[in-house]
Amino acid sequence: MNVIIIEDEKPAARRLARLLADLDLEVSTMLHSVDESIEWFQNNPHPDLIFLDIQLSDGLSFEIFDVVDVKSAIIFTTAYDEYALQAFKLNSIDYLLKPIDDEELESAVKKYKNFKPENRKISVDFNDIKNLLVNPLEREYKKRFTVKVGQHLKIINADEVECFYSENKGTYAATSDGRSYLLDTTLEQLEEELSPKVFFRISRKFYVNINHIGDIISYTNSRLQIKLKRFNEQEIIVSRERVKDFKLWLE
Repeated sequence: MNVIIIEDEKPAARRLARLLADLDLEVSTMLHSVDESIEWFQNNPHPDLIFLDIQLSDGLSFEIFDVVDVKSAIIFTTAYDEYALQAFKLNSIDYLLKPIDDEELESAVKKYKNFKPENRKISVDFNDIKNLLVNPLEREYKKRFTVKVGQHLKIINADEVECFYSENKGTYAATSDGRSYLLDTTLEQLEEELSPKVFFRISRKFYVNINHIGDIISYTNSRLQIKLKRFNEQEIIVSRERVKDFKLWLE
């Protein structure tokens, strides 16, 4: 199987290539921009499978398909909202949310191998997907949470939560009054319930609320440290794989 990666962050591309090598898939080419990809497709046989980042350094990767009639199956690698990306699940298309989890990657590759149509061109209206990203589907996100405090139930409004974090197999909401409450949920479940305009998953351990960020500081290994207005029980570090998407989210 001929596989290529289109990803502008070279460390992320190399990491993905290593994960694919563990699945016995060898990446033949790594491309890093829209222009480089267009030139490559115009001069090379198209691969069986493309791992494609949406946001490249010189534009959206969909611009490649405005110029080149790509005949490959695609697995998107992106940090965009999972709800909007349901539109991607058609034909051979799948998506992986960053930072890429090795088990999810293995599942996506198995799905492709099991359902890969032979000698069939994928037909996707990328304009529809672009419009969906620019004008996402309207959705009601969770506005409040109910937690148990002793014999009482307490209502916490989502906008009061500075961050959600995991600790000792539990999931907690740290609120602007300086308290933390144990929730009956997981960060993975919260991923579908929190507004992506307000909350961002900066690592496997933390979701942060943009309205409660007090400071952002450069940290080691090209990472960032976040200082919230009240929560200071732990260091809050943006993982290196998420720094670029975090900066885009801030804007």
